[in-house]
Amino acid sequence: MPYKNFEEYNIQVTDDVKERYKNIIEDLGENTDREGLIKTPERAAKAMQFLTQGYNQDPVEILKSAMFKESYNEMVIVKDIELYSLCEHHILPFFGKAHIAYIPNGQIVGLSKLPRIVDVFARRLQVQERLTEQVLDCINDTLKPQGVAVVIEASHMCMMMRGVQKQNSITTTSGFRGQFEKIETRNEFLKLIGK
Repeated sequence: MPYKNFEEYNIQVTDDVKERYKNIIEDLGENTDREGLIKTPERAAKAMQFLTQGYNQDPVEILKSAMFKESYNEMVIVKDIELYSLCEHHILPFFGKAHIAYIPNGQIVGLSKLPRIVDVFARRLQVQERLTEQVLDCINDTLKPQGVAVVIEASHMCMMMRGVQKQNSITTTSGFRGQFEKIETRNEFLKLIGK
């Protein structure tokens, strides 16, 4: 059976962005009619739609779709959540891991929903600082737990491939709400994620 691609894209957006990519590639001095580049503008247009699909997704609805009443009131941690995003300054990738913890307050959320909301916010043009805060606030405002903690560690291609060209640098951002603003709770979380 031949390969089938099941991804769906807005045809008008794809055509518009494809033409822009074709012009950019030509402006950089390349020949968009050569074999390796013939389909590149269309592939790039589809890739950008995929990498920015978070604009069309609602993270609050994702969390609300799997909230359950539960009396558990200890720390819940999902760590090492892979994330891939695009820096809004250079439209170059940054990638790494997110660690999320919350202390329920009468409701828990399906564990898969936490990585899903990371993806929703990461699949937008971003800065790591805002990404951290958006994930934190979404969980805090929607789930209304006793506390939330988010730590993101990422490598930024805009620092690795260009600019200062520091290949081994890692950027860490964090945010804490509620019980995690207390040093003992925060330290427990950081110890459990190995920080």
